[in-house]
Amino acid sequence: MLGRMVSPVFVGREAELAHLADAMDAAGRGTATAVLLGGEAGVGKTRLVQRYAENAAKGGAHVLFGACVELSADGLAYAPFTAALRQLVREQGTRKVAALLPEGAERDLARLLPEFGEPTPDGDTDTGRARLFEQFLTLLERLAESRPTILVIEDIHWADRSSRDLIAFLSRNLAAAQVLIVLTYRSDDLHRQHPLRPVLAELSRVSGVLRLDLPRLSQDEVAEQMTGILGRVPEYAKVEKVYERSEGIPLFVEALLDDPDGDCAFPDSMQDLILSAVERLPEETQRVLRMAAAGGTRIGHSLLAAVSGLTDIELETALRPAIAGNVLQIADNRAYVFRHALIREAVHEELLPGEHQRLHARYAEEISRNRQLVPPGRASVELAHHWYGARNDEWALISAWEAARKSVKAWAYAEAIPLLERVLMLWDKVPDAATRINADHTYVLEKAAMAAANSAEVERGVKFVRAALAELDEATQPDRVASLMVRWASFKISKGKLGVVEDFHKALDLVPDHGRTRAEVLTRLSQHLMLQGEVSEGSARAQEGLRIAKDLGDELLEGDLLMNLALGQAIIGGSTDQYETNLNAQRIGERIGSPRLILRAIGNNIDALNDLGRSEEALELSYEGERLAKKYGANRTNGAFILNNRAEALELLGRWDEALETVERSLRFGPSLRTRQHIIRVQADIALSRGDLGTLESTLSELGVLKERPEDFVQDITTSTRLHMGWHLLKGEPEAALAVAHRVLSRPAQSSKSALGWRLLSLISHVCDQAESVDPALAEHVRGHSAEVAATLRIGGPPAEAYRLTFSGDFDAAAAAWERLRRPHPQAKALLHAATIAAQAGDREGAAARLKVAQPLASALRASPLVEEIEMLARRVGAAPAPANSTELLTPRELEVLRLVTQGRTNRDIAAELFISAKTVSVHVSNILAKLGVSSRGEAAAAAHRLSLLSL
Repeated sequence: MLGRMVSPVFVGREAELAHLADAMDAAGRGTATAVLLGGEAGVGKTRLVQRYAENAAKGGAHVLFGACVELSADGLAYAPFTAALRQLVREQGTRKVAALLPEGAERDLARLLPEFGEPTPDGDTDTGRARLFEQFLTLLERLAESRPTILVIEDIHWADRSSRDLIAFLSRNLAAAQVLIVLTYRSDDLHRQHPLRPVLAELSRVSGVLRLDLPRLSQDEVAEQMTGILGRVPEYAKVEKVYERSEGIPLFVEALLDDPDGDCAFPDSMQDLILSAVERLPEETQRVLRMAAAGGTRIGHSLLAAVSGLTDIELETALRPAIAGNVLQIADNRAYVFRHALIREAVHEELLPGEHQRLHARYAEEISRNRQLVPPGRASVELAHHWYGARNDEWALISAWEAARKSVKAWAYAEAIPLLERVLMLWDKVPDAATRINADHTYVLEKAAMAAANSAEVERGVKFVRAALAELDEATQPDRVASLMVRWASFKISKGKLGVVEDFHKALDLVPDHGRTRAEVLTRLSQHLMLQGEVSEGSARAQEGLRIAKDLGDELLEGDLLMNLALGQAIIGGSTDQYETNLNAQRIGERIGSPRLILRAIGNNIDALNDLGRSEEALELSYEGERLAKKYGANRTNGAFILNNRAEALELLGRWDEALETVERSLRFGPSLRTRQHIIRVQADIALSRGDLGTLESTLSELGVLKERPEDFVQDITTSTRLHMGWHLLKGEPEAALAVAHRVLSRPAQSSKSALGWRLLSLISHVCDQAESVDPALAEHVRGHSAEVAATLRIGGPPAEAYRLTFSGDFDAAAAAWERLRRPHPQAKALLHAATIAAQAGDREGAAARLKVAQPLASALRASPLVEEIEMLARRVGAAPAPANSTELLTPRELEVLRLVTQGRTNRDIAAELFISAKTVSVHVSNILAKLGVSSRGEAAAAAHRLSLLSL
């Protein structure tokens, strides 16, 4: 319902509407995901997106709306997504919406919207929030299968932490075409410490996210706006005056024109200007507006009637002038909204302190009597907000506790923390606080520590744990102390601290009895010991935990402990045993319906298959794992880890471009720090092999390798050391590489699992060869130490045997082994080493024959350093290898891209078809042109047909 101050004519903004329309077209091609629309308060963001939404809907798009509210600061999580979801349910019904999701997934959404029934019963805090994110992503993608879908979220400067995280997740991961998210925010509200600033910075770097700043109106546009409002062309002098005083902000133009004297008097402040329309309303209307302002930007009729004490007719009579004056508007579900948040804020600022407190008390009392007065799911947060505003300490504490528990239930841990901190702050002000919430002070601290752990608030979590430990006596409450010690150790690990085994041991000493807490401590301790390489003790602890878990009948705990055993088996080189143990854990997961167990076991077995030399099977298992991860809504957690292990398999098989695409996909999920580090090590390996020094150094810097940041886990130590030595060799610094080798061999546990251990030793042997002329004594010492380590290593599979052959100098046998394993890069390196030995022995023909096989392998990989070494040796022996056949140079992914190029598809079209970025397509096309020796896409297409590349 629009009043006379708003122009019935949509003024200006043609360029911005065109940009938004272009963004939707780009989304249809899969090259745009979100638009960030920023602008000052009152500049017309809402009017613009409403007009855009109207146009899009006329064109057949499905538009969903959500808005952030100031109440988000008090713990109202996911408000815009809940609103959009509620709109969808109104339009289609819960059954149709549920049908768009994986089986049972709607129960995750039930944590936000009661219409979906009972929430999932599992309390899996590690993956619950990630599943919820996956369900929203899946829902948008499935909606877009039938027609273009636009999600409009307004006022994200008020967004809660969980909503900001979900916005970032969706913007990074929307892969389906025909989905666009439009996000509006007040640019003038973003002070230096505003929590939205880092989110905007991150999203600005995401491919497919566009930024659009909405400027103020020009003088001509102000004149057009005035014409629409007044119904006639205004005098030039008046246009000039209004433009000067409004500075082109549409809301201020409207306020200036709403002047009964017609002199456009500009008050002393913007608040006075905005309030001028309110102050001309009847006193009773102003009184009710002040009541409404205390309730928020939007308030239901029934709630306002209850708070004001007016009958329906009295309330409608009081509000009619405000609606006619366009201060207030009528929304759906018998609700009222202030036409602009600035109006509501100005009215709210006019409340006297006592009036403010009394109104909040009235809201709290009425909502307490009837929770149906507010939208479903909002009562607890509304009560926490109003009781706190009413300065009622007792009910503020009780309601904050209830709201915090609801936030945890919705996996909105970041929103739970300030609510729990409020409980702690009010504790001493409320007699018998523990009785009021049926929980002691320490329990509140424990819940706060849990919420901090699940929202990556490490520093705050440490404070909560310390405070809780200070309140407990380990003699009388050993279980609680032990659990907190484990939590503390986890925080230390998150901060990269070493030596947490002592904390786990102390926790274990506190719980000697054969109970659940001891089994849980054993689970964490055994896993950490395995990762440190302490397999003997780790296995013993895992076995003890298994006995307890079986006695308790806890199969979930049993599955976790089995996988800890499998981890130890992998580290000592027993990949076959590891595979079988993980399969047992997977069967338990399938029997009890635990997606986390199933996916963790699959992820670990992809790694086991790689170690067994069965990387093609590993790839097939990774595709099954990814399918299940999507089904279970666990792409961000287990799914990212599965993609990491797939990337490793692709890297080993020489399918490097596909590996890098997989790395890129995995990183878009925003994985945990540890998973991210695993993923970018694959990226570093390929950069090292291709001589990409820039990418290698930036990756190693992020990993802390170049500063030799201390690491605790032997697999990480082994891989980081290998990359560190490779970096020095790439820069022509063999002596520095030798020093790194010497340091790592001096550690008490450095071998890791056999494939990694033999791979490291084979590189150390090469480093010794390179550095021998510079420091022969140290090279000899390192050789001797390497031999001692080699004597302790098992042969866990064919790859470990191939690396052993390389280490021992039997390069021809190693090359044959790598050929059987279909791993071209180590095969080419082994052939180069064998050719070098042959050349030194005077066997020029033998050297040339080996180089002839090695050269096309290295060239196809674009392994520039290796290619250069091969060509250099070939020139020395007088037998430069012939160019490789074009079909051998193109990777499977490049053939896919070439096929689409021959069809005349653009890079954007190809990106949408293959679910990769346009930038990645550009790199593929450049590589194809170089490999085929052509200079244009047309020539590449002709070469493809001439060489019959696409018939293969």
